[in-house]
Amino acid sequence: ITKLHASREHSRRNETRNTSLDTHHELRNPMTLTITPLQNIPLIRRGDNLAEIVLKSLHDMELELQDNDILVLAQKIVSKAEGRAVNLVTVTASPRAIELAQQTEKDPRVVELMLKESHEILRTRVGTIIVEHRLGFICANAGIDHSNVAGTGDADEEWVLLLPEDPDRSCALIRKEIESTTGKRIGVVIVD
Repeated sequence: ITKLHASREHSRRNETRNTSLDTHHELRNPMTLTITPLQNIPLIRRGDNLAEIVLKSLHDMELELQDNDILVLAQKIVSKAEGRAVNLVTVTASPRAIELAQQTEKDPRVVELMLKESHEILRTRVGTIIVEHRLGFICANAGIDHSNVAGTGDADEEWVLLLPEDPDRSCALIRKEIESTTGKRIGVVIVD
């Protein structure tokens, strides 16, 4: 989780008139961007309140949100908090998934999830399936993440993580809770 803050600062060195810069106002009055990674974020689990976790981290770091700050959250933590982890042991591959898995050398159960998360398969090659995701964008492997996704430690578990069900709604809920607590107008973005 990262906090971004942008501001325009007027400096004396910009007061000297330079005609070559007259058409480039942004060069005479540059914007500053501050990126602050939040510390002490716990391992996120299903049901965790991300707004509370962000606010606690900001408090612990003695940081205050300002109007127009933007909080950038990794897709993985939003998906984990929203319970979008799927144990592959529970997935049964369809004949179409098995066929695509053979063509791409992928796990048929993961391919089944790709089919469920997608409107259309656009292209395939060994190791990759390009899809139109149900959310409307084009991506590889339906955004399904198999790295660093752990279950409860049972040897029979193989977990993958799907993208958030409705990322716009997720951002809006987190933003609303943080704004109501802090009184600051902020933005929230989920990135991969």
